[in-house]
Amino acid sequence: MAAAQYWFDSHDGLRLHSLVYPGPAATAAVVLCLHGLMRNGRDFEELAPHLAQRYRVIVPDVRGRGFSARDPQFNNYQLPVYIQDTLALLKGLGAAPVSIIGTSMGGLMALLLALMQPDLVNGIVLNDVGPELDPAGIERIRGYAGKSAPVRSWPEAIAQVRRIYGSAWPDLSDAGWDQLVHRGYRANAQGIPELDADPLIGEPLRNTQAAAPDLWPLWDTLAKLPMLAIRGEHSDILSAATFERMQKKPALRALTVANRGHAPLLDEPGCVAAIDAFLAGLVS
Repeated sequence: MAAAQYWFDSHDGLRLHSLVYPGPAATAAVVLCLHGLMRNGRDFEELAPHLAQRYRVIVPDVRGRGFSARDPQFNNYQLPVYIQDTLALLKGLGAAPVSIIGTSMGGLMALLLALMQPDLVNGIVLNDVGPELDPAGIERIRGYAGKSAPVRSWPEAIAQVRRIYGSAWPDLSDAGWDQLVHRGYRANAQGIPELDADPLIGEPLRNTQAAAPDLWPLWDTLAKLPMLAIRGEHSDILSAATFERMQKKPALRALTVANRGHAPLLDEPGCVAAIDAFLAGLVS
């Protein structure tokens, strides 16, 4: 199902981009897909059309990524600003309530949205993230976010991504790596691939603790909100201990994905089936 581009202006004047899949009917339930820190909405280019057979699906490029404008003030690359942008997006589209699928940073955004506006969020799919982040994973991300060296060709871009993420997706095929890189990079006017995210996104991550909020004190507030928590078997962001503690929440379903670190790609058959079943339960 074809998506329409939706552009809107943020509160501080940035032109921001989303894709909107209309779904089967104007009254279809809404699913909001939120990507990770250095990624963009193209990470959902397989899952979103699949979901659009049953739902209206909204896939934004968070500011500084994809086709959304880069922010001249890099300190705006923080969760409270992303939340403000998301609320403006949903208001402009008249989309409420929503179910949210959030990968990593997108999952933190989903939790904060649910805490701030509980009537807005029907349920959340947390992809390899939770109320506590493993310090080891945060340090790893701090080490590469915004620091990737320029590349001169697509093969160089693929090699670069495999060096950074090879342990997260050990069984990914060559075609899979090619697809992943074309989602995360975009050719410039000279045809040279460039990372499709502002390198300065990584700066607030290194200078503050804002990228790793401790949400345990607020976790019980979401006790009745339905959630599906997905964890990569080898994740260094969502620890096994945190994942186990999360499962004490009555309204939470859990899925561990084999041969995945941070984060599952959500094209794994088990993930797709679990997401389909979870969302169907929310609608019913």
